[in-house]
Amino acid sequence: MDTVSIQPPGSIGRNFIPSEYLPPDNDEYYIRNTQTTRPLQQWRSLRDDEIERLVKNSNTSDDWNQILVTDEFNPGRIKNTEFFGLVRIGRLRRVVLEHHDLQIPSGITNSFIVSCDIGDDVAIHDVRYLAHYIIGNRCILANVDEMHTTNHAKFGNGIFKDGESKDIRVWIDIMNETGCRKVLPFDGMIPADAYLWAKYRDDKLLQDKLEKITQEKFDARRGYYGTVGEQCVIKNSRILKDVKVGPHCYIKGANKLKNLTIHSSEEEPGQIGEGVELVNGIVDFGCHIFYGCKAVRFILGNNSNLKYGARLINSFLGDNSTISCCEVLHNLIFPAHEQHHNNSFLIASVVMGQSNMAAGATVGSNHNSRANDNEVQAGRGFWPGLSTTVKHSCRFASFILLAKGDYPAELNIPLPFSLLNNNVTEGQLEVMPGFWWNYNMYALARNSWKFQNRDKRINKIQNIEFDSFAPDTIEEIFSAMHLLEIWTGKASLRREGKPENIDEGKLSQIGRELLLGPEGKVNDLEVLGENMEKSQRKVVIIKAHKAYQAYKQMLCHYAVKNLIDYMQANSQVNFASMCNSLKGVRQKEWVNMGGQLMPTKDLDQLRSDIGSGKLGSWEDIHQRYDQLWEAYPTEKQKHALGTLCDLYGTKELTKDQWVDALNKAVEIQEYIRDQVYISRKKDFDNPFRQATYRNLDEMTAAIGTIDDNSFVKQMRQEAEQFRQTVAELIKRG
Repeated sequence: MDTVSIQPPGSIGRNFIPSEYLPPDNDEYYIRNTQTTRPLQQWRSLRDDEIERLVKNSNTSDDWNQILVTDEFNPGRIKNTEFFGLVRIGRLRRVVLEHHDLQIPSGITNSFIVSCDIGDDVAIHDVRYLAHYIIGNRCILANVDEMHTTNHAKFGNGIFKDGESKDIRVWIDIMNETGCRKVLPFDGMIPADAYLWAKYRDDKLLQDKLEKITQEKFDARRGYYGTVGEQCVIKNSRILKDVKVGPHCYIKGANKLKNLTIHSSEEEPGQIGEGVELVNGIVDFGCHIFYGCKAVRFILGNNSNLKYGARLINSFLGDNSTISCCEVLHNLIFPAHEQHHNNSFLIASVVMGQSNMAAGATVGSNHNSRANDNEVQAGRGFWPGLSTTVKHSCRFASFILLAKGDYPAELNIPLPFSLLNNNVTEGQLEVMPGFWWNYNMYALARNSWKFQNRDKRINKIQNIEFDSFAPDTIEEIFSAMHLLEIWTGKASLRREGKPENIDEGKLSQIGRELLLGPEGKVNDLEVLGENMEKSQRKVVIIKAHKAYQAYKQMLCHYAVKNLIDYMQANSQVNFASMCNSLKGVRQKEWVNMGGQLMPTKDLDQLRSDIGSGKLGSWEDIHQRYDQLWEAYPTEKQKHALGTLCDLYGTKELTKDQWVDALNKAVEIQEYIRDQVYISRKKDFDNPFRQATYRNLDEMTAAIGTIDDNSFVKQMRQEAEQFRQTVAELIKRG
């Protein structure tokens, strides 16, 4: 078979759509004519004097009758260019286009153009091959090697066109490198969609429907042209093939862009920079991709960034995320993920957002069998520390911080807000539950504010819960408290030489009494975690008593804060009417759908409605997400009331208990304020940090003082405002 075939003269720019795929009474431009924004009646043929001027300017065409223009056409702006097929050129005036101090005259020079629509006042210079594109107004295309669209272009969507086999589709192998959780990418896909599709593989009806509605979302006809939105700049780039570019996008020095949709707008412009290679993907609004990055089979969420040689392969990176330098393969990453260091490595995982990968962290791909890598599942706030290695398969609750170390075996950590330490000297794994609350309050309290403040998205399709304390983490806390009770009860019996294999309820009661009693009685015990590491060594729970008290404070803080939100939003209600409106059994099962939390029962209903055909499109599914998001504040407030009832051990909260909870919440808010100050002040008091400065004046000039810290000030203001709000609510009754 010839790899380079010979075609007859006059074939360039003709028969873009093979005849077998053309509907009766239509020509090859019938789809193109629906894509162009200018009415067809505004085009006209060239006059003889215009053709003469074009020829004098060293321009050629295989058929001048196929060159159509508008009434404001200036042939003097076109030089040394070859035209083939039907080319339609908009207004060309004697103007200069300027972008970032780059000034380029309008016109078309030194280019090879095949069957394109070109907007008003464009600058196309030294574009060596431009075929089957619709170029918007005031675009700059300069020094581009190859830019063309095929008749079967999918623009990054995992579909097949007329006459193609299903096998041609591009899948993304997320969460697991075996491909057993693969999904079909599509324009408009959000992390919730990817998780729904990848996670519930056992729901065969759901899987079939998602595949079907994805194919039906797009037109399978051949013949769509690539588009470049208005006021785009594409310069000094090599290859763009089957790429759809949104308006106001800036592409400079890219090596290869193939089979992509790149969203961009005036409010959320996209940028793609030097040495970048992107193949088979969707880039959402406001993304920036620079300096040698590589991405293959990927989706990049809104307001996200790839920088400094990052490699993103078979992965979905959620909104408001940044990856620099690192290697990221086979992952589903929920919004607000940070990974900045050249030797970070993330493989075959689902990371549920608000996460941070430190330098040298290696999550996944540490083989402990001859099988393929399996999976890591990490809840919100996952933070493996410097030079941390973690094997497959592991599961982590929310806000787990891993101290530096080589963790030798699989882990299952159900205790949220914990610090893990691989103590090689003692030959044991150490887990300190509640670490964030007790020792790193500045980071914990700042977490919700930070991610909310960084959410610059205008196009907010994926709904996101940013608060560290939400139904998912609260339910993890309830489960963790129960485990601490059982493990503490066993530790007490073990010290007394009594059998540990007694009724779980009795174990829990023994442990609870100890954890609610004096701290010293628990500190004397060796509390051991169970089923947390696949090894024979001990898993030691550090400071179980302090963790248990911290968990109780977190529950109270969450519950009162959300109930106060309810009362402030409903100024006429009092305590009794609030309880009446929000009463019910606490919903214990929640799922994180790409950043949006919803009760598991609602997700199960969603899945059922997709399977039955009630929700027959991705637009319908997204509308259901939004409906659940609108209901979420009330669902969370109902959950908060149930949490407070369970905290007080009652089915119905009394007025005295409510007032007691309010007063405790004030104390907790002041504790948060003080701990924010204390945990941040350590950085200022650290003598080794001070050592790099000549004196205190230089240090103050460089980094200020603890009292200058804006977040410390903010927490002081919030504590005072919270106290005033509580006082007003107590008066309301």
